[in-house]
Amino acid sequence: MSSETQQIDDSRDEIRERHREARDELLADSYDHYIGGEWVESASDETFETHDPTTGEVLAEAQAGNSDDIDRAVEAAWDAYESEWADTDGTKRQRLLTEIADRIEENRGEIARIETLDNGKPIREARADVALVADQFRYFAGAVRTHGGETVPSGSGKSIQTLREPYGVIGAVVPWNFPLLIASWKLAPALAAGNCVVLKPAEQTPLSILRVMEEIDDVLPDGVVNVVTGYGEEAGAPLTGHSDVRKVSFTGSTAVGKEVMKAAAENVADVTLELGGKSPVVVFPDADVQQAVRVMMLAMFYNTGECCTAGTRLFVHEEIYEEFMDAFVESAERLQMGDPLSKDTRLGPKVSEEQVERTLSCVEQAREDGARIVTGGGQPENEALADGCFVVPTVIDDIDHDSKPVQEEIFGPVEEVFAWSDYDEMIERANDVDYGLAAGIITNDLSKANRAARDIEAGNIWVNQYNDFPAGQPFGGFKQSGIGREQAEETLDHYSQTKTINMNL
Repeated sequence: MSSETQQIDDSRDEIRERHREARDELLADSYDHYIGGEWVESASDETFETHDPTTGEVLAEAQAGNSDDIDRAVEAAWDAYESEWADTDGTKRQRLLTEIADRIEENRGEIARIETLDNGKPIREARADVALVADQFRYFAGAVRTHGGETVPSGSGKSIQTLREPYGVIGAVVPWNFPLLIASWKLAPALAAGNCVVLKPAEQTPLSILRVMEEIDDVLPDGVVNVVTGYGEEAGAPLTGHSDVRKVSFTGSTAVGKEVMKAAAENVADVTLELGGKSPVVVFPDADVQQAVRVMMLAMFYNTGECCTAGTRLFVHEEIYEEFMDAFVESAERLQMGDPLSKDTRLGPKVSEEQVERTLSCVEQAREDGARIVTGGGQPENEALADGCFVVPTVIDDIDHDSKPVQEEIFGPVEEVFAWSDYDEMIERANDVDYGLAAGIITNDLSKANRAARDIEAGNIWVNQYNDFPAGQPFGGFKQSGIGREQAEETLDHYSQTKTINMNL
């Protein structure tokens, strides 16, 4: 591990005390499921603890849901849909979604701090996430009024029209890396399209969505949104395989996504899947090196590398390879690592010890495969961070592209760098993974950018920037990175079904 990696000058006791004070101010000791507009305990009476990844201390207890709780939540959702929500017109849904956005913005500071406590992401990133959450609800509040069918040209004496109708009840499962933001990617379009929702947050990070449900309890009719906390096998699987769930929306690993798809297939339920990624970023020889470094710092180290879109395979043209690597490694080693509640922190902890072990095992595998660890590769030496799930920024080169750490998602602050000279060979390697979620291109020549963007197999391509997610921009992947698109007007089609009416006049 490089000794040059910079760390915020806090003591262990200072960090612990800061987090304890925030916990006592922001959180309850325990949280229940939110089902049918009420806070209820699990049918099993079992709970689990959610931990602060910065200090390792317990933040709160949450209910350990099971199939009985999922049954209750699905029934409550159908009751709400059939008794009220199905008859709620677009104008009212628009007002309610706008009110949710207002409530989130009014409490954005508090919600962001909860997200940081529960997930470990730096507070500056958590604030940005919460702003995007509010914007998702505002965007789909507007899209409600534009979502309609069409008239189909037909012969004389006939009238053919299509309608877009909701599924009824949606099952949504969200991951731990962007707990509230990805929840909004599912809740906002599902509600806008007229559905009710049962949502299962990740067991590592349930607290921010529960806080939002407290805030909007009086906004939505009872049962329109239900939240069941718990583990994947006990709560997630019963939800994605529930016979009364007409549509499943899942974000997570490709391996689990395949199981979700199988479970939904048993009920012929529709699916939206946003899964893994191993995204390439291509740096052309004409690129400004400093700009390329700035883009790559965001592409790789945002959210501590716990991004499905993270640009983890970096292809730098050999003409500027050495110059780029010197600047990139220097920037990585200057990243401020420390307490994520501090505004100066740029790199916080990973979400759990399990994820630390997973990341470090991938680095060790790369080392065994003969790769060179240019910087990083371990945990910080700073005693103040010893309680947390920290991994220092890591840069690897001289690694075979066929090796396991290159082909599989690491989900940590680990960059793998390759030099290239021949364009066609580079594109072949860029596409030589099972995933196709995102990619980046850095060049001053837009014709080169356009060519590469068309040649790379990915659902999202950023040029001279990265990780930009404005509402209205479709997001989703190719190949084993998923099915469907989120964040955009077309997402409403994924949360509704077409009815055709053919009339003989």
